[in-house]
Amino acid sequence: MKLLIIEDEQELSNSVVTYLSSENYLCEQAFTYQEAMEKIDVYDYDCVLLDLMLPGGNGLDILRSIRSKRNPVGVIIVSAKDSLDNKVQGLAIGADDYLAKPFHLPELSMRIYAIIRRKEFSANNILQSNGLSIDLLSKTVSIDTEVLPLTRTEYGLLLFLIGNKNRVISKGAMAEHLSGDMADMLDNHDFVYAHIKNLKAKLAGAGCKDCIKNIYGTGYQWVEE
Repeated sequence: MKLLIIEDEQELSNSVVTYLSSENYLCEQAFTYQEAMEKIDVYDYDCVLLDLMLPGGNGLDILRSIRSKRNPVGVIIVSAKDSLDNKVQGLAIGADDYLAKPFHLPELSMRIYAIIRRKEFSANNILQSNGLSIDLLSKTVSIDTEVLPLTRTEYGLLLFLIGNKNRVISKGAMAEHLSGDMADMLDNHDFVYAHIKNLKAKLAGAGCKDCIKNIYGTGYQWVEE
């Protein structure tokens, strides 16, 4: 799951990134209004943490831009401006949640999880697909009673595929999802093939075969029966 932290206080932003990275989120940062707008225009995210007071502009304008493009990404406003007017205005524009500073990192993590679960997995904690059972809270994958030993990257890739079931996803989109804006600096996306190969082998070894289809020259597809 990929997050964008829009926060001009670098120490706070780095603390959030450190904590959420330990929770297996891929985190990107923007410290100014302009940086945030550039990332929002180019990349896709599962959730955005949005400060209101930013160098160069107002976070509410970023939120307006996101919603004007019908971008369904989850947005949590995280701001010291905790007045009722700001909260109501942000929620009216299209924010999914509002968290006033200072806040506890575990609470932030659970709010992010709740939004992603609601938007992408129909509010379920347990995701079922092709005989797989995925516990989104414990981040474990099992077939029957056998737990699959997936790496963090393989787990993230599996969720991305299932979240886009029956759609063909390009290698470029997968590379961006796994490595964020660093994908633009890579010479090729061969690492995606390596992770797909390992994930398919683990799934097949547990009896879940042919779930991931290689669409020649295009990308990959999770086929749900």
